[in-house]
Amino acid sequence: MLFPHFRLLLALASAAPFFAATPNLAPQGEDLLLLDNGTVRVGLDRAKGAAITHLSSAAYPRNMVNSADPGRLIQQSYYAGLRLDRRAEGQSKAWSPWSWNPIQGGGVGSWAHVTEFQRLDARTLYAETIPNLWDMPREPAAALMRQWTAFDPDMPDVVVVRCEFTSLRSDDDRWGPAKLSPQEIPACYFTRNLSSVKSYLGDGQWRDESQPPGPPWGKARPPCAAMAMFAPGGAGVAVFSPCATQPWNFGPHAGGANDDPSAGPCMHVAPIDRVSMGPKSTYRYRYWLILGTAPQLAARLDALWKKYSTERAALTNP
Repeated sequence: MLFPHFRLLLALASAAPFFAATPNLAPQGEDLLLLDNGTVRVGLDRAKGAAITHLSSAAYPRNMVNSADPGRLIQQSYYAGLRLDRRAEGQSKAWSPWSWNPIQGGGVGSWAHVTEFQRLDARTLYAETIPNLWDMPREPAAALMRQWTAFDPDMPDVVVVRCEFTSLRSDDDRWGPAKLSPQEIPACYFTRNLSSVKSYLGDGQWRDESQPPGPPWGKARPPCAAMAMFAPGGAGVAVFSPCATQPWNFGPHAGGANDDPSAGPCMHVAPIDRVSMGPKSTYRYRYWLILGTAPQLAARLDALWKKYSTERAALTNP
């Protein structure tokens, strides 16, 4: 089912100067865009909302990203407005009542629509996505997500991601005016074997974090805006999100030590900011993904903290 504002969103994405982008440099029909510098490989999937669906390294060649459903991946996820019971309209019973929650990957049982999918240069991928509302199958959100994914120019084992979210809701829609809400910056789901969770304390020091399988998720306050997850062999991935202002969500889902990206069990981490996202808000932030062993991650995180610890998200039209 195509909702009435869907065609309007497509027109905005393709015609409005604000959303203009360079021509698509990817081969025609390419559905997976990959960056590979010989140290790290990162990929976006057109069929999965142009979210990050692949992350690996020369030292850990298996894909770390869980893609079992549209709510997994490494992706943008935002919340706004009132929690509504829309079960009479087809809302998932498991997610009711629910707030306005546009998800880059898609909603329950449905993947989001990608309007731009480009390789800007040898080091940068770009995408625009019309997200779906999480609680309702096949309902496009009145919103647009833009994302730039690149390698850090000075750190070959670091991926930097710039996100921009624009709400295009009607001022008088059912979700109401701006309401202080949590934002996942970003929502990350990794394979279940990355089961050792640590918060980074700075100067090479880590704090072990533990949490029973969820949801609900655990809460942690990493003092240096970074948490990492490690496989039994020592390979790990850290998420550095200096714009986070609240305790982070984290924890395992289900049991086992599966390294299959399509399996149900997974590991979750989400830095959290809290802002009043209004019907016409635009929200921008950056985060970093770092791959390596604990000492390698620590060295990179110390450098990133020194450069970016004061960086904050930008919200307009709250």
